[in-house]
Amino acid sequence: MPAPASPPPEPAPAAAAPAASPARVSAWRPSVPGVVEVFHARFTEYAYPMHVHDAWTLLIVDSGAVRYDLDRHEHGTPDDTVTLLPPHVPHNGEPATAEGFRKRVLYLDSSRLGDDLIGAAVDRPDLRDPLLRRRVGQVHAALVRPGDELEAESRLTLVGERLREHLRSLEPAASRRVDPVLARRLRELLDERVADGVTLAEAGAELSAHPAHLVRAFSTAYGIPPHQYLMSRRVGRARGLLLQGWPPSAVAAAVGFYDQAHLTRHFRRLVGVTPGRYRATGAAGG
Repeated sequence: MPAPASPPPEPAPAAAAPAASPARVSAWRPSVPGVVEVFHARFTEYAYPMHVHDAWTLLIVDSGAVRYDLDRHEHGTPDDTVTLLPPHVPHNGEPATAEGFRKRVLYLDSSRLGDDLIGAAVDRPDLRDPLLRRRVGQVHAALVRPGDELEAESRLTLVGERLREHLRSLEPAASRRVDPVLARRLRELLDERVADGVTLAEAGAELSAHPAHLVRAFSTAYGIPPHQYLMSRRVGRARGLLLQGWPPSAVAAAVGFYDQAHLTRHFRRLVGVTPGRYRATGAAGG
């Protein structure tokens, strides 16, 4: 810690200066196509030296700010900004204030963003876009919940689409092409695979459509995104099994939830009570 600018005139016993907050880091590789790594960190003093990544770095700062250099130009990341650092281009990073920063990062491979966009990202790495910022946060929220990989993939697909709009200097599309036939086919596919689930990449390959178009077409036709539809179908099946007397742990496995906690979270959100309480009302004849 730096010494005070003007020491007190009469020294007096004092507690030792508080140590800097330790760095806190968590990192993992989720089973979401195109995501190389998820990285959450809190730093107060650590400064990154110049380095490069093979992947795209999609960064949001939740508190504090980061100062960094990219292509010999200085940049900053206030908390309303989404920062996109391209692969293979050197950059560094350090706290912009004494309080440090807390950040969440997605490292994405070229299936999400192509190398043709590197030049535009070097020119405009910091994007002030509240909708994009909110969507990136929603991806992270889904990624920390086991079993919500389809939601994360769906939300990340829309994030990638908006990033490409920024980098190609396009205005967000005012209207989207309605494709009810594709939406119906995706709904039928989800209905067939309620318990097993399906990734957007698998659905896109089977239906010969880009994942972003799948999400748009389905959301336009039915008013909810594919992941939300699938979860509602799973909860619907769970209700029937619970009323038959199945225990929640067995229900979770049978209808496609990651575990009982995953079932409970979505069940309570859609039904208003936990699976256990819902099952008890059925046993009581309510």
